[in-house]
Amino acid sequence: MEASKETGTVAAPKMDLTLKIYNSMTQQKELFTPIVPGKVGMYVCGVTAYDLSHLGHARAAVSFDLLYRYLEHLKCEVTYVRNFTDVDDKIIRRANDLGENPLSLSNRYCQEYLVDMADLQCLPPTYQPRVSDHMEQIKDMITQIINNDCAYVVEGDVFFAVEKSPNYGRLSGQRLENNRAGERVAVDSRKRNPADFALWKAAKAGEPSWDSPWGPGRPGWHIECSAMSAHYLSSKFDIHGGGIDLIFPHHENEIAQSCAACQDSNVSYWMHNGHVTNNNEKMSKSLGNFFTIRQITERYHPLALRHFLISAHYRSPLNYSVLQLDSASDAVFYIYQTLQDCEVALSPFQEHGKTARINPAAEDCINKLRDEFHARMSDDLNTSHILTGAFQDALKFINSSLNMLKKKQPKQQQLSLIESLRKIENEVKEVLRILGLLPPGAYSEVLQQLKDKALKRAELTEEDVLQLIEERAAARKNKDFSKSDQIRADLTRKGIALMDMGKETIWRPCVPVEQEQEAPPAEKEKKPAATGEEQKA
Repeated sequence: MEASKETGTVAAPKMDLTLKIYNSMTQQKELFTPIVPGKVGMYVCGVTAYDLSHLGHARAAVSFDLLYRYLEHLKCEVTYVRNFTDVDDKIIRRANDLGENPLSLSNRYCQEYLVDMADLQCLPPTYQPRVSDHMEQIKDMITQIINNDCAYVVEGDVFFAVEKSPNYGRLSGQRLENNRAGERVAVDSRKRNPADFALWKAAKAGEPSWDSPWGPGRPGWHIECSAMSAHYLSSKFDIHGGGIDLIFPHHENEIAQSCAACQDSNVSYWMHNGHVTNNNEKMSKSLGNFFTIRQITERYHPLALRHFLISAHYRSPLNYSVLQLDSASDAVFYIYQTLQDCEVALSPFQEHGKTARINPAAEDCINKLRDEFHARMSDDLNTSHILTGAFQDALKFINSSLNMLKKKQPKQQQLSLIESLRKIENEVKEVLRILGLLPPGAYSEVLQQLKDKALKRAELTEEDVLQLIEERAAARKNKDFSKSDQIRADLTRKGIALMDMGKETIWRPCVPVEQEQEAPPAEKEKKPAATGEEQKA
């Protein structure tokens, strides 16, 4: 692959370059081949909207947003569907507790989820269907399943007969007797088989209901995704995704009922993201060890959270820790500070150097960044080290080149350096764009936001920090180095780093020192500098 001579951006690979993704159905990586060349249909199970979303929801959303972005980068036309479950037992219970209409409550939390997704820079899917808006499609699919003798009606309830699904368990490997009645409902003695699950639930007093051929009621949990995926993507589509906890019973039941409704129903690739853990235990509301997205973004910038969420491979468990979030915040600050310094340094040279050739070192840096990025992304979206290696080398190249730009040098050499900086800057920005980490506004704005979050974590104001900087300057002037060192150390423990730049002292966020001491060596080596003048160690 070659960089564009006009823009120097990361060249989009042609579709004949392979993208391999792990297929949960076959339990191996497979070459991704869309049903229709150049077009991709993707359905991802969304949230049950009865409360603010937590980090597990954020991880699923960011994982599949990353896939969506990369497929679009590969010039695919993607139809991305992510549903909202807005009719469910949990919603009804929560609404009853609050004395609120269930649909009103779920609508409120759907909107809150969209706010969180915008903060995390997740692109809006093509469609975001809700169960309450697709009752006709759901009832039609249930009718087809009954007509195909794969479901039965009992007192207004409709149950799927799992014994009619000969391949039941092929996704999860679960034996039929392990199906705990659909997880969300108790075993019903009226079922022919305890593993049978509800497609339609008869109406109960105080619950929302819709008319149907079997009497008023509402859908069971699993049928919604089968009906909505078929409605928007047809019975055959490319990718179905969700959290790993949905493999059984939800996705297993989806396969069974979709095939019962349409014999040709098929999903080419099943993809599942790993859990977010807290002290190596799955983060969940039932265990009370979860954090909402809002709780995190009150203290950390959403882009720092996104950086944290892609720091591990999407299929691996991701262990939550304050250290990891502090390190992610530190990393994005360094990235944006470097790009800000580059932008400022190049601003006087808008019309200079555009016809000059980039220097060999810059060309090598660009090629390595481009090749490494696409090699990792094409290998099942392997983002675990995607912002290290060649990406960090590119940032270091920018910083060292900015220092060289300040020095007097022959005009042609300066023009080559300016053009080299432009091209590498564009490459770095393109990588960030594909990863969803490119800020929507000015770098100065996001840098200030990162500083504001650091002050909040430190329980300080900027005025407090500036006052301490003055006190430290006075102590140094009086040769009271013990006091000046103590002020600096106290601030570092709170995540505020002081740096002496000539006669001026500036501050920037850093990883609080106690936590940094607990970090493995690889994390310590990543500690970023505040400006383009200070290199990474």
